[in-house]
Amino acid sequence: MTVIEITRPGDPHVLQPTHRPVPEPGPRDVLIRVHAAGVNGPDLLQRKGLYDPPAGASDIPGLEIAGQIAALGSEVTRFAVGDPVIALVTGGGYAQYAIADERTTIPLPSGLSMVEAAALPETFMTVWVNLFQRGQFKAGESLLIHGGASGIGTTATMLAKALGASKIFTTVGNPQQQAASLALGADVAINYHQQDFVEQVMLGTDQRGVDVIVDIIAGDYVARNFQAAAMNARIVQIGVAKGPATQVDLFPMLVKRLTHMGSTLRSRSPDDKAGIIADLESRVWPHVQSGAVKPLIFRTFDLEDAAQAHALMESGQHIGKVVLTVAH
Repeated sequence: MTVIEITRPGDPHVLQPTHRPVPEPGPRDVLIRVHAAGVNGPDLLQRKGLYDPPAGASDIPGLEIAGQIAALGSEVTRFAVGDPVIALVTGGGYAQYAIADERTTIPLPSGLSMVEAAALPETFMTVWVNLFQRGQFKAGESLLIHGGASGIGTTATMLAKALGASKIFTTVGNPQQQAASLALGADVAINYHQQDFVEQVMLGTDQRGVDVIVDIIAGDYVARNFQAAAMNARIVQIGVAKGPATQVDLFPMLVKRLTHMGSTLRSRSPDDKAGIIADLESRVWPHVQSGAVKPLIFRTFDLEDAAQAHALMESGQHIGKVVLTVAH
């Protein structure tokens, strides 16, 4: 099968097509004939040598896929060969075939294409865990989403809107991203090149601040998030695009009684992930199947052009998800 290897840590050009044997599923695994694979921030970090796969995971990048079941492990009971599915994988998605645990494999949601469905597992699960489970976001609360044009940002905006946010602020990088974010449900889309997000949030909340902040940026945003947060707010750190926070005044955290938390999804156990999936199926899938929430696809690339997909992601010009399509 064709796969995309990280030949060495580095820029996008280190992603190279090569050939490997089709993997064999373990007892609780399914082998999926991949039709489409989502491209995510963790893939870029792995390519740079900054995010190693968990022990036992494939070294091939790719955390979310859509396709058809090609083979079953001896203990698999939930699926049959030929079933259309999506899956969260710990690696191996940039390939013609990939192994997934049956507990993190989901029937293809009705009404979605394979490309759209491939943009669901990693992104929707990450947002659900961090914004709703850990961040305890509730209807009637206000929210600031950094990276509002990213896959995470567009998903968080749509879900928060569908589930009753009182006011949604996003940060974006250009007027096209502003327009797209507003169309998805943001009330205020802040161009961070031209406006200070702390000032805009405080202005838009009568100086109160927001209840929840979702941050994929880090760096100097960490200290500024404390300033933009309301009393008892929760700040969920799910990315570090700008690197470490080198200067942070913790006093605002104390005064405002803030909770600043972080997490990753990849290293969780299959049973943990299965619990997240159960929540998604009951709480989110109805919104997906009604069309109220739908993955926003910016562009697709052939699997062999994964390097171009990564370069686009790093440019910051995308709005929504970048997806690889896989020919057989």
